[in-house]
Amino acid sequence: MAGELRGKVALVTGAGKNIGRAIALSLARDGAAVVVNGRSDAAAIEAVAAEIRAAGGQAVAALADVAREDEVARLAAEAARAFGGVDILVCNAGLRRQTAFTDISYAEWREILSVALDGAFLLARAVAPQMAGRGGGSIVALSGISTHVGTPNRAHVSASKAGLEGLMRALAVELAPHGIRANCVAPGAVDTQRGASAGPMPVALGREAGIPLGRKATIDEIAAVVRMLAGPEGGYVTGQTIHVNGGAFLT
Repeated sequence: MAGELRGKVALVTGAGKNIGRAIALSLARDGAAVVVNGRSDAAAIEAVAAEIRAAGGQAVAALADVAREDEVARLAAEAARAFGGVDILVCNAGLRRQTAFTDISYAEWREILSVALDGAFLLARAVAPQMAGRGGGSIVALSGISTHVGTPNRAHVSASKAGLEGLMRALAVELAPHGIRANCVAPGAVDTQRGASAGPMPVALGREAGIPLGRKATIDEIAAVVRMLAGPEGGYVTGQTIHVNGGAFLT
């Protein structure tokens, strides 16, 4: 376990499976110590941490609901106790629902935004002082293509992801004097295990023929872009949204 992230500490939320797991493993392979976070599945995040340790890396599993201020504070403190502080924050945790706009309750609206957007705010606020004290760092948030292509029945998801992109742009400006970079990665259709509450993949995204590259992304392809932004290769990239979607969204 060697690489350009040796000596760095990464906190990855929603890291028990799919993209989050791939990100945690990618950062660990290049030498970062990883705090593997999840909200409720202790077995899943411990399995990821154990996989990293089995490969010779350093990792701890930490349950915390990123929508709760007190739990985020505890999570940041756990990272500091375990490894001295956070250099890389990956805000991957998020909820997906498919609900027609006029059927979205305010409770469901707040639930979706509280994890992806409020969680990123709470996490960044909690670890930015640690990053500044360690000479800088990188914040990467996972947004998504639905923000840009108008996927139906996801007004709350789209709003949370668009908010993430705005938050990262603001943090890029405000935190730059402390050596902290902030970016978004916006995946398109990705070959993952989807929970029932997420609903089926929208037709416009799930039909590989509608993607110029003719397929869905792998989780490792998304993780590789996050890894680039987290490391020295992304040292002059901040305030950006990097689209990884096989050409499904073109500007």
